[in-house]
Amino acid sequence: MLGRRIARHGLTLIATVLLGGLLSAILVWLAPGFNVDERELDPRLNAESVQALRDARVEQRSILRFYLHSLQRAVHGDFGTSISLGKPVGTLLRERAPLTVRLVGLGLLLSWAVAMGLALSAAWLRVTAYDALTTVLSSAFLCMPAAVLALLSVLWNLPGAIVVALIVFPRVYRYARNLLGKAYFLPHITTARAKGLSELRILFWHVVPVAGPQLLAVAGVSVSIAVGAAIPVEALCGLAGVGQLAWQAALARDLPLLMNVTILVTLVTLMANSGADIIGQMLRGEAA
Repeated sequence: MLGRRIARHGLTLIATVLLGGLLSAILVWLAPGFNVDERELDPRLNAESVQALRDARVEQRSILRFYLHSLQRAVHGDFGTSISLGKPVGTLLRERAPLTVRLVGLGLLLSWAVAMGLALSAAWLRVTAYDALTTVLSSAFLCMPAAVLALLSVLWNLPGAIVVALIVFPRVYRYARNLLGKAYFLPHITTARAKGLSELRILFWHVVPVAGPQLLAVAGVSVSIAVGAAIPVEALCGLAGVGQLAWQAALARDLPLLMNVTILVTLVTLMANSGADIIGQMLRGEAA
């Protein structure tokens, strides 16, 4: 059963990644001004130089053929060359990925620590004023666009990981608080309280295990949110990561670079969601 589920997740992941890469390539191909190089407007270039610039993009005129050729090269480790930066895409990703991994990792760690700390304390104390205060706090950050938080971090000289944490925190807190609150209404919680168990023991021994699999699903989704938040944060804060690379590729309509970044981001988010789903299935199987 578990092996079949893993195989199904694997097939879904491969199909989604391939489709996501193709759709991103098509969107870039349909963008206004695609296949036009601004350098052609330079009056210092002669006719041969202008023709050379046009020949560099001749393969991209047929988007399906370009995509299939890119996949063939990728199998052999060649991810193409960035048109705007003039460097191999694989090299750019290897150079930029460590910063993005640290940014997203620290952001997730901080957001989950704060969100679970507030959610657990609110569920344990069950004080209306405290619950309302934490809800208002999370709602305030939920209403603020990621770009605004990134600009504020530049003004206040805050690390980018804190901005990612502030973007992820309200989503995690709201789900965690709702899951813990619903678990308190289950019949076995009432029985445990009637037997005289302390509220702290009820929380960690009876409430948290019930909400565990759902929290794992939220963890997978939070990775997707954090990766998406890294793009505006890196672009506006001047952080040389994969997010900034995606932003530059989109502005330059750099098809090889943007297509590979899209595939990479899709792969990471799908692996996080699939991993959380499989682990949750394993925990539910053990509990049964």
